Amino acid sequence: MIDNYNIKLNHSRKLMSNEFRFLGLTIPNLAMLSGSILILWGFFSYIASDSGSITALIPSFFGVPLIILGFLSIRNESNRHHYMHASMIVALISVLGGFRIFQIEDASNLTLASHLILLVVGIIFMIGGILSFRHARKLRESLGE
Repeated sequence: MIDNYNIKLNHSRKLMSNEFRFLGLTIPNLAMLSGSILILWGFFSYIASDSGSITALIPSFFGVPLIILGFLSIRNESNRHHYMHASMIVALISVLGGFRIFQIEDASNLTLASHLILLVVGIIFMIGGILSFRHARKLRESLGE
């Protein structure tokens, strides 16, 4: 029947990959990118702040564990799900800290930007992680595990 309509099937098309990607990155790579952004912003805000307060480095305190957990999940794939669950907790705490942006009064632009970056980077990473967990569950179900 296909030949009657001159339709050619493309058999070279690859099947769906088992590796989930969000924004073109695997979730461990997204964790390392998110952590890098937070670390860089923390150092920038520390240098840019007039007070030189250690609190300006708070985004970096969230970025370091994300980079470490992303790196460990690439190096030790058998425990990847544990590392990624731990990184989701770090991202959740980052988001909760970022929500302080709505409670702060008379804050500097640098403080507001730091909270906004914690919030946005954390939310983006959590969305990717949640979609990744859903993908893994559906993949397990389809394989009958």
